[in-house]
Amino acid sequence: MPVYEYECQSCSNRFELRQKFSDAPANECPTCGGEVKKMISSTAFTLKGGGWYAEGYGAKKSADSAPACASGGSCAGCPSAAA
Repeated sequence: MPVYEYECQSCSNRFELRQKFSDAPANECPTCGGEVKKMISSTAFTLKGGGWYAEGYGAKKSADSAPACASGGSCAGCPSAAA
């Protein structure tokens, strides 16, 4: 379940709640009973190490890393590249 961060508009108390996606957002501060608003905070999800993100999807490839085609051009439209 995700953790949501809230801040009270009256006393500036910040607190976290574990809630289901289907749960209604909190509307009352547990300290003073004041109105709260949902905060936008950074996620705890981090991609580390190698793998598809570092080596494929998110990585920029240089022109030197492209495989050379026998015809001297790009292999993208080459019929032999589909084999």
